[in-house]
Amino acid sequence: MRASVRSVGRVRVVVAVAAVALICAGGASAESAGWTAVTINTSDTTALACAYIIPSGTEPAGGWPGVILFHGLGQSHTDGEPIGSALAQFGFAALACDARGTGGSGGKFGLGGPRDVQDAQDLYDWFSAQADVSNTQIGAVGLSLGGEEVWNAAVAGVPFKAIVPAITWTSLGTALNPNGVPKTGLVRILAQAVPIANWDPTLAKAEQDLIQGNVTPAVTSAEAARSSRSHLHAITVPTLLLQGRHDFLFDMNQAIAAWKLLAGPKRLYLGDLGHPPAKNPPAEQTDYVEATIGWFIHYLAMGETPNGGVQLAHDPWDGTWSKYKKLPKTTTASVNLPGKSLIQGPHYAFRSARLTGGPHETFGDGSVTVHYSAAKSWTHLVATISIQGSSTVVTEGAAPIKSSAGVVKIPLMNEAVLLPRGKRLRVRLGATSWDDASHLGIPVYSSLPPQGASIKIGSATLKLSFLKRTVSK
Repeated sequence: MRASVRSVGRVRVVVAVAAVALICAGGASAESAGWTAVTINTSDTTALACAYIIPSGTEPAGGWPGVILFHGLGQSHTDGEPIGSALAQFGFAALACDARGTGGSGGKFGLGGPRDVQDAQDLYDWFSAQADVSNTQIGAVGLSLGGEEVWNAAVAGVPFKAIVPAITWTSLGTALNPNGVPKTGLVRILAQAVPIANWDPTLAKAEQDLIQGNVTPAVTSAEAARSSRSHLHAITVPTLLLQGRHDFLFDMNQAIAAWKLLAGPKRLYLGDLGHPPAKNPPAEQTDYVEATIGWFIHYLAMGETPNGGVQLAHDPWDGTWSKYKKLPKTTTASVNLPGKSLIQGPHYAFRSARLTGGPHETFGDGSVTVHYSAAKSWTHLVATISIQGSSTVVTEGAAPIKSSAGVVKIPLMNEAVLLPRGKRLRVRLGATSWDDASHLGIPVYSSLPPQGASIKIGSATLKLSFLKRTVSK
């Protein structure tokens, strides 16, 4: 089928209307103009609260191409309606629903689990059966939680013709408890987004284990059922990945790993979008919403061929980005951090590092390797890297402490941050995150060691990966 989509150039005004809603939860409750509320009963008879929009004008032969919108955690289907309205102006029908167990939908919240995958198939079946919608040319866009739902639906065989997963995960374990240490502060925030009474019981058990800092079999099982990465090598559906360059919930590696594995047409956009500390400048939102619409124009309606490869937006956003056919080339630097410190309970050890040359821009995997001794009941060690004299936290990570003495390597999240020339880096070692490394005021890692716990911190080595050519200013 060859759909007829209205010819458009860079219609920035239309796209700008939709841009803010892609990242920011609007909390709206009423349907936007042009949308029709509908209740869709899934294959297990659960009622989902939904709405759809059909473009005005002459319907093309075979029906309008369509896009299903999957919202983020704490949002509802109305938060996706602005981008759906923009899609309608470009000749696309759009469908948005409250996820199972949230908003006006029934059932138990599953965090994108197997039942949510079946819901995605049910929504596809309902949408494609509408008389004025194409039964083949349907795509999907998902934000955060919704992005994972798009990934898992594609893996399960829902026949989307193009997808746009945004600021999401492909491996829930490496996102929420990387290296075996749970991001307890972030998990607490996620748990508050949906009343616990609405959670699937097995998922609720895993959530409570994580909050307590325990990676139990229930946690491992729940994470595996909600992770798509091991299956992405078989995915050929055209995929536009939107990911934040500075996001402490889902770092760049969540999308980079997927981009490397995908077998079909693909494009990776890394920008200042996402969860804190991402800045989400409205001017940049216009660009990637436009890229999203362009992706669907091509793969659902036979428009111009979109660019592939990798785009890295500059930070702060200046209206420009750097393009690469593959991931940008990087180089590494290591700095020795001498010193000895005894830390107890909520206290910390500090080290200072000066990098030669610069400015530098982090990109790629880094680590902090720490020599320690006399560990007494100390369970894990968190490393936070910040720019001295600034509130900017560059990255952080954690690792378990499994013996009374030894060497521990702490992997750091893959974050793209500009390090000004001449500025020193501050390395903080302890049990919790630095106050500035927080999400809505809650530290990423918030689990304190047991009362009376202590550890001696010796020398350390900071290793960082940088772009070979700094692009931000």
